[in-house]
Amino acid sequence: MSDQLKATREGFGDEIVELGKANKNICVVDIDIGKSCKTQAFRKALPEQYYNVGIAEQNGASHQCVEDLGVLRTIPNMTVIMPADYYSARKLVAAAAAYDGPVYLRFTRDAIPVIYDDSTPFEIGKAHMIRDGKDVAIIANGDTVRLAITAAEELAKKGIDARVVDMHTVKPLDVDCVKDCIDKIGKIITVEDHNILNGLGSAVCEVVAEAGKGIVKRIGVQDQFGQSAPYERLLAMNGITVENIVATAEALQ
Repeated sequence: MSDQLKATREGFGDEIVELGKANKNICVVDIDIGKSCKTQAFRKALPEQYYNVGIAEQNGASHQCVEDLGVLRTIPNMTVIMPADYYSARKLVAAAAAYDGPVYLRFTRDAIPVIYDDSTPFEIGKAHMIRDGKDVAIIANGDTVRLAITAAEELAKKGIDARVVDMHTVKPLDVDCVKDCIDKIGKIITVEDHNILNGLGSAVCEVVAEAGKGIVKRIGVQDQFGQSAPYERLLAMNGITVENIVATAEALQ
């Protein structure tokens, strides 16, 4: 994991400019949040492909969206993705542009460590194993992948060998990857910046339930509406921390 910090939204913003230049059918529909969502560069470079329809403030709690992946994954034929860093965001945005069907990509604002580089391949529906391990599998996505990596490093100091998986695609889920975690390890922790209901944790639990073996502990937003506070504080309020991942892994041993 690199010391370089870049937000996944930056990867999205940079990649769509290149995609829009290559394909005039690619447009941006904005809701007065271009600065936050990094679409201003697209507006400046390709104004004829940019539309601002205004914001809907009456939606209230939508400003802190913690149930979106779950809602979207229940829609038939929808593909749901959350990249873990700047480079994976760019690769998966490009893959989405070439994908046949609707794709929902989720990005976050805060700068986070760069995990990959431009040479790392990404495929929609195919998880990326960051490190292998035999004692516990930590399956995460988005900004929480960095926490899973650090937790695995801390667990190694305690003699616990943790596998870390970047499950960037929530739907279609990489079922084979989950089954491999079940068969070879049997103990899984899911980590997500999302309601623990109907998100990554639930998707993994569905596979485990059908397999009829294995155990899953879900770390994520504890079934409550989003709140306003510094990002790291919000994560801590919901137990989405390195310390909680480590403690949960230790309890499974």
